[in-house]
Amino acid sequence: MQYQAIDSPEELRSAIKCFWHTRLDFGETASNFEVLPDGYAEITFLFGTACSILTAEGLQPLPSPFIMGLLGKPVVLQAKNRLEVIGIRCYPWTVFDLLGLPADKGGVHMFDHPVARLQAILNKWVTAGNIGKALDEVKQYFLKMHSHIAADSMLYKAGTAMRQANGTLPVSQVAAAAHATVRTLERNFKQAAGHTVKDVSGIMRFEQVRNHLWLYPDAGLAGLAQELGYTDQAHLSKEFKRYSGTTPAAFAKKVRSMQQAGRNNFVAFVQA
Repeated sequence: MQYQAIDSPEELRSAIKCFWHTRLDFGETASNFEVLPDGYAEITFLFGTACSILTAEGLQPLPSPFIMGLLGKPVVLQAKNRLEVIGIRCYPWTVFDLLGLPADKGGVHMFDHPVARLQAILNKWVTAGNIGKALDEVKQYFLKMHSHIAADSMLYKAGTAMRQANGTLPVSQVAAAAHATVRTLERNFKQAAGHTVKDVSGIMRFEQVRNHLWLYPDAGLAGLAQELGYTDQAHLSKEFKRYSGTTPAAFAKKVRSMQQAGRNNFVAFVQA
């Protein structure tokens, strides 16, 4: 797997964290890989082979682009041969406003928007192997789009406080950082993100645990729970299983096994 990212320019940092590209080579046999929850929403473009998502009804082909919104549990994707992805990593309280779409609860969203016109332009640069130019095209598109959108200062302040605290702040402190009442913040936040402040904070905190265990699978869970503001190790384990479908101990064991085998496809879409 290859991964490349560029930071969002100053003008876009209230809405977009970064622009990124990854390339995955699966071989001729279709392979499944997981996308784990994190505290971002991704506008995602696909190139090369087809990619499908596993649903209760079976495999469903994914269009390009689509939105990978906030996830409450892992999703399983399937592809073969070479799959290349360009993503726009957005904050969940900005992604829908950025595209002028109504907020939705989360998960994978198919949508109709002029941004889809970028597909042919990006495909030209990806096919030519000029990923830097492809990422610059995306950046320039959103710079032009963002100039017509006023950032919501309340949500920006709230989101900044949440990210700086890794999702550990109670709602009352997030509201204070945003200079708003809890009721006003919750109403505006859910209208923009489709989720409550508490929902997003919980996913952010899970993201920190997931990232830490990915880098340090032998880390002590009790110390990690204390560092990230969980009541205790049992609380961390319960929340981790809620979002990942497995215990942190089982996840760490899986990471060790995959690292030993030189595989890391299951975090392809959720680079920290």
